[in-house]
Amino acid sequence: MRVAAPVVAAAAETGTYGLGGAPSYSGDRGAHPPGVPVFGTGPLGRARTWLYVRCGLELRAVLALAFVLTVALGLAVHHYWVGRPRTLQVAQSAAQFPSAEDKPEPAEEGAATEEPASPDPVPAPSPAAKVTVDIAGKVAKPGLRSLPGGSRVADALSAAGGPLPGTDLTALNLARPLTDGEQILVGVTPPPSAADPTTESTGAGTTGPVHLNTATEAQLDALPGVGPVLAQHILTYRTQHGSFTSTQQLRQIPGIGPRKYATLQPLVEP
Repeated sequence: MRVAAPVVAAAAETGTYGLGGAPSYSGDRGAHPPGVPVFGTGPLGRARTWLYVRCGLELRAVLALAFVLTVALGLAVHHYWVGRPRTLQVAQSAAQFPSAEDKPEPAEEGAATEEPASPDPVPAPSPAAKVTVDIAGKVAKPGLRSLPGGSRVADALSAAGGPLPGTDLTALNLARPLTDGEQILVGVTPPPSAADPTTESTGAGTTGPVHLNTATEAQLDALPGVGPVLAQHILTYRTQHGSFTSTQQLRQIPGIGPRKYATLQPLVEP
């Protein structure tokens, strides 16, 4: 910092110095101090003169000091703002982490553990106590037989003394469970009027011709070459034209040609 030589000399003579080694001036308010550089006559100039006389500082030094203080204050505020304590937000809700109060208490030692009551078991349907069947045909002892519930056709054959030698049992389902009141035909063909679905027979493998005037759609569908559509056509013809009087009338039904009629003719009758 520069101090004019005349001012220093004057201060040395009087023995008075201001702040920072600048000469102290106590003269008239309006007079310019001797030996002090002239900074101007306006307010700014007088302020610079006062700073120079009182503090020994020029305006540039004051501005530099103010800048340094401002930067230091800004750094202090930034350091405080960054280092302040903050509350962290928990990402997961507290419901996922039960507190100690919510935890189940451990069971006391020796205490009985309750087990969920199992549903009552559903009782299985019990078979009939006994079944009575009629065994006819080529067996040693035909007639009525009473067997325990759940018995099968093979048991009925054994109760009747077994089939006669040479009897073909291919068409007889020996593993079928018996039903009360059924008839079992062994090695014989049932009469055409027999309509009991539980009746089984062995022999040529046929149960007689199908009656066109009483046959159901399922019976017609079972004939060779006759499907559900053709069976329905036969029933429609029977409804529209009345009862069949001859198998020749099948030729009038759409879908039955000479070849198919030749196949059906020995298997059906009016």
